[in-house]
Amino acid sequence: MTTPTLTVREVLLDADSALEQLYVAHWRGLVRLAVLLLRDQGAAEEVVQDSFVAMHLRWRSLRDPDKALAYLRQSVVNRSRSALRHRGVVERYVAKQRAVPSPAEAADAPALVRDRRDAVLDALRELPTRQREVLVLRHYLELSETEIAETLGISRGSVKAHASRGGAALRALLADAHDGKDL
Repeated sequence: MTTPTLTVREVLLDADSALEQLYVAHWRGLVRLAVLLLRDQGAAEEVVQDSFVAMHLRWRSLRDPDKALAYLRQSVVNRSRSALRHRGVVERYVAKQRAVPSPAEAADAPALVRDRRDAVLDALRELPTRQREVLVLRHYLELSETEIAETLGISRGSVKAHASRGGAALRALLADAHDGKDL
């Protein structure tokens, strides 16, 4: 006995019919789930709608159509997580943009930048040569450990050790130089 094969059109019609039934039966519950996760009705509806669209696009690869509701729930949860992550990034960006310095701070900014740069350069001069070279190559030229190792003719392990020791020494020197000043 052979299993009848469905054409793409029949599969899509089947997907349309199945998703329509799922939509009618579970839309509200899925939106409530998303609202509880996102605390935003509009975003929740968008997440659920995107989940239904994704399900429709993947209907042919769904192994067990009886588990479509479980797939939708999982999709709603995952998309809600993504929306929350995105919301957090946007909120942090907006908060950073709002942190505009006062006119007095803005007037002092070039002098403070110059003071910070001078303090870092003075502290770098006090480091051993190899530590200074590694830190400059890493942070100024943004070279990888491998590129630094090749440039200086040392192993990657040595690069890591010099970077670690140099970074710690630089932090200590800058903390000593800071002594209550705003650097």
